[in-house]
Amino acid sequence: MWLVAVIPFVLQAVAMVFDEGYFHIKRKLPRWERIGHPIDTLSVLICFSFALFVPFSSSTLKIYLLLAAISCVLVTKDEFVHKHHCCARENWLHALLFTLHPITLGLAGFIWPISQEKPVASWMRQWLSEPQILHKFLLFQVTVLTLFLIYQVVFWNLVWKEKCVEKE
Repeated sequence: MWLVAVIPFVLQAVAMVFDEGYFHIKRKLPRWERIGHPIDTLSVLICFSFALFVPFSSSTLKIYLLLAAISCVLVTKDEFVHKHHCCARENWLHALLFTLHPITLGLAGFIWPISQEKPVASWMRQWLSEPQILHKFLLFQVTVLTLFLIYQVVFWNLVWKEKCVEKE
């Protein structure tokens, strides 16, 4: 059953690759996006790293929920400007990503205590039943997000910067 929990992560990854690899290359990124998008990625990386490295407890869960809420609001910060720079298809893709964002953060929150073999409700243990695999999954997410963050900073701000159009 734990494989079902992976589906939103896969959908989010595919949507992000399409957004980065098609829409962003096609329209180029102004400076505010070249800075803002890595900040968005960092907010997700912080949440997943927290779930991977911090021991689960009721107090750390509250901190995680705060971090996840901040991340969910933070990723919407550019939409007031995106409406002027993006086509309808890209805006739709952003809406899909905004829908998947809290789902993946919520699932990471469910995976967190199980990956650390903490006591949880029986329905959670039945649904997400492989602690070692779930721990490796969180580690994989943190690794991929770290690489994606490095890509965003290096590619958009060093490699592709001169090809980007400044539209402030």
